[in-house]
Amino acid sequence: MDYHDIKRRERCAVFIFTAKVDRRKLTAAAVAGVVLCGALVALFVLLGGKGTAVSALADPKGVRTNEDRIAYLEQFGWTVDPEPAAVEELLIPETFDETYTQYLELQSSQGFDLTKYCGKRVKRYAYTITNYPTGETGVQAGLLVYKNTVIGGEVLSSQLDGFIHGLSLPQS
Repeated sequence: MDYHDIKRRERCAVFIFTAKVDRRKLTAAAVAGVVLCGALVALFVLLGGKGTAVSALADPKGVRTNEDRIAYLEQFGWTVDPEPAAVEELLIPETFDETYTQYLELQSSQGFDLTKYCGKRVKRYAYTITNYPTGETGVQAGLLVYKNTVIGGEVLSSQLDGFIHGLSLPQS
């Protein structure tokens, strides 16, 4: 490659566009943009914000006591037994294999990132839900807690035909 080849490749076209814009029209366009954004936010709120991350709804930090964990679950509309059905200490694996794929996707869809906690010991608190919308019994809400911060959670039924979903109440 010689000097002329290099110079040809370095060429670039520059277009300059100038326009005279009326200040009133510019202000009107800005106001219209703000109104449009506000309308979109209002529409999102009215439709229920189906894609809202859990961590945006409830503050996962400062969850120290049993009362804090219950209050955290109540923010999603759950009523639970006053004492956990189970408390377990779990080790988040250093690396995740295929068996964790769906669980990681569930946590990610709620705004949680378990990959930050690889190799860490966490506590899992399971609470029996008393107000599941279908009236089903034996449904539990699980919270993964690391250093007083909720880092994950799910609602599940351990029945033979059970289910698992995020912490938010299911849509009717």
